[in-house]
Amino acid sequence: MTYRYIKVTREGRLTIVTIDRPEAHNALNAAAHDELAAAFDAFAADPEQWVAIITGAGEKAFCAGHDLKQQASGGGMSTPATGFAGLTARFDMAKPVIAAVNGVAMGGGFEIALACDLIVAARSASFALPEPRVGLAALAGGLQRLPRVVGLKNAMGMMLTGRRVGAEEGQRLGFVNEVVDGDMLAAARRWATEILACSPMAVRATKEAVLRGLDTPAERFLREQWEYPATAAMMTSQDAVEGPAAFAEKRTPAWTGR
Repeated sequence: MTYRYIKVTREGRLTIVTIDRPEAHNALNAAAHDELAAAFDAFAADPEQWVAIITGAGEKAFCAGHDLKQQASGGGMSTPATGFAGLTARFDMAKPVIAAVNGVAMGGGFEIALACDLIVAARSASFALPEPRVGLAALAGGLQRLPRVVGLKNAMGMMLTGRRVGAEEGQRLGFVNEVVDGDMLAAARRWATEILACSPMAVRATKEAVLRGLDTPAERFLREQWEYPATAAMMTSQDAVEGPAAFAEKRTPAWTGR
């Protein structure tokens, strides 16, 4: 597929998706949403791609959210079935996704980052759900995900005022994993490399079980987790044999993702 508003590159097992509208602070119009949905469809379906990074072009913005100019001109606010940026409602994504946040992550941009599994942020990055300031609400998952990560009162303090939070405060609150001086994308690649050193089958089973467990009572979770798709796939995989064998033989495992 030819993309106009995003760039997709592959580095071995790693897919890097870059929102490429720096002149609009990487705000998403309808076509950009569709392109991102297609890119993450391709990533999810490709057995050779195990981890993804999403970032924004330029230094000023990760993503400024929905393109309000498009909305003001009558373009609407439609998003793909898989959510804002084709990611925020992709609840069956067992592969890990890292947000590499440069500059502002506003509204839907912050919701993209919250939908990812890890957030690496440049020290200059800032985050906000400012929708109430323009007569809207953060309806792409931010209202649910942020309180889970930072607690209700901290989340309300951000969501009801629309205030901006810097990268360091984001790390103190718990939604930023690492604050970076210098090459933020290199730091995200380092996290990806550490994930890629693990069995992709085990990584997916872990992510799926953790996210399902958030809403499941422990007694039921411990009984049902063996039936989760990624867990069942892990238990019958070649990787489940390779891992213990490599440990016993004191060598680096050769993961196949099968």
